[in-house]
Amino acid sequence: MLARPAVLITVIVSAAVSGWILMSLALGFGLPRANGGPLPIVLGGISLVVGIGALVVACVLLFKAFRLWALLILIPLVMALSVGVYSFSIAFAAVYPPHPSSDAVPPGGEQVSMAAEDGVRLSGWYLPSRNGAAVVLRHGANSTASATVRQAQTLNEAGYGVLSTDARGHGASDGQGMELGWFGDPDTRAAVDFLAARVDVDPDRIAVIGLSMGGEEAIGAAGVDDRIKAVVAEGATGRTAEDKAWLAEEYGLAGVVQGVLDAVTYGLIDGMTTADPPPTLGESIREASPTRFLLIAGGAMPDEQLVAERLAAVDSDRVEVWVVPHAGHVQGLGTAPAEWRDRVIGFLDHALGEQSG
Repeated sequence: MLARPAVLITVIVSAAVSGWILMSLALGFGLPRANGGPLPIVLGGISLVVGIGALVVACVLLFKAFRLWALLILIPLVMALSVGVYSFSIAFAAVYPPHPSSDAVPPGGEQVSMAAEDGVRLSGWYLPSRNGAAVVLRHGANSTASATVRQAQTLNEAGYGVLSTDARGHGASDGQGMELGWFGDPDTRAAVDFLAARVDVDPDRIAVIGLSMGGEEAIGAAGVDDRIKAVVAEGATGRTAEDKAWLAEEYGLAGVVQGVLDAVTYGLIDGMTTADPPPTLGESIREASPTRFLLIAGGAMPDEQLVAERLAAVDSDRVEVWVVPHAGHVQGLGTAPAEWRDRVIGFLDHALGEQSG
């Protein structure tokens, strides 16, 4: 008599787990690779459909087998599966991202490569300095150094040397990618090593500029490398669950729920990657004294503004905020090119000591 219920429960659990895994893989691993051709789209779509079907089968069997009791089981089951799909899909997407390709070196640049402290080879390009100062330029998630060309040219026209590298697992760089920037410290340190050894660069006049994930990497790297004298971070919001603790204060219950989801998600990510979880952005700013920071937020991105204001409160003497009116995520240069140039170059000139040429 016990065999049939045991088999039924096994089938229900197997269907639920299989559906959860397939949906997580589809949303976090397959569909994010849609620009890689039709195969990821087809496999991701099939996994998503089969995964949803398996979950529906599990719920139907559960209800038919237990009727009224099923309602008491279904609610926590669906909630647990929803959290699982959400957290695992984000974790997969963060730890096993696509490997985007990079474009050619911009005019006037030279192809360069360097090794991070763990031996991973990083590739990028360098525009020589004419004023003795130089900038490490860090791109955002699921991108490459090619996405920073316009910023690089603006900085180089003002005399600054610019080194833009593909993050590991992106473009021409080796290694496993990581879309939360947890490898940002060693990758940025390798870039600073490269600049410090250049004859056209004063090692005491090095800054880091980052976009989105790159901005978070820039802030983090400054906390562990005192050679970084200035940081410009555009669109930085956070790369740990602790970075998002403010959500509970701003959004009440919805923020608390998001905090729980983030705790689960980042815990999974920590177990899936070889990178160590970084300090919070606020902790990195505190550790980076006397480094100066310019935080740029899009006027159309209220969360970016809230984060920038909170980070500025860590040390208002060293951290300034510029909100670009009407700008979207990392669209400061595109929305207000003249002001972006004036503010960023003016900040660097002041923080690094000499006027650019």
